[in-house]
Amino acid sequence: MSSVSSLSSGSSPGEQASSPGEPFLAVVEALPEPSPVSEAPDDAPSPVPARTAPAATPPSPSPVAPVASAVVKGRIKVADEVVEKVAALATLEVTGVAELGADAARAVEPMRERAGVARRGPRGVNAHVQDRTAAVDVTIVAEYGHVVMDVANEVKTNVARTISRMLGMRVVEVNVDVADVRMPGETGSEAPAQPGSDA
Repeated sequence: MSSVSSLSSGSSPGEQASSPGEPFLAVVEALPEPSPVSEAPDDAPSPVPARTAPAATPPSPSPVAPVASAVVKGRIKVADEVVEKVAALATLEVTGVAELGADAARAVEPMRERAGVARRGPRGVNAHVQDRTAAVDVTIVAEYGHVVMDVANEVKTNVARTISRMLGMRVVEVNVDVADVRMPGETGSEAPAQPGSDA
């Protein structure tokens, strides 16, 4: 609702000015609209106006750092020889392993080299990699005095754990062949004399 009152010098509201030269003033007042009143019980608590949270200032933009886990197109290929080397080092970490391979493997290696099919990986370890899984065959010489089955089981565990941790591959199997047992202090070059060899 609004009320309009016109005032001129000496005139009352509702009257117009008598002459055109006299000033005319119109005042418009806005009256508040009546709000609907709902009946509330006398014992009901009066509504409390909700507090508004102070306007939060937006955080200042920070420089964007490159995300390490961002997916970038491309492929990663880990050569079988890398898996074999990691497996060989993991095998030699195990207490009770004298060395990798066996005397028979050492005897065959020079012939393979002459034939041009020499192994590029460590002797006594073969790895078969497909996608992100690996299967490893390890041939060891155990030290005398250690429980051979415990040594072989520790080799399996350590090889699988190390390949998984270092290369991110799932190891599906580790086969351990114990080819020989060696006395402590005995080296691989101290192989027993072959029958019929000249001394």
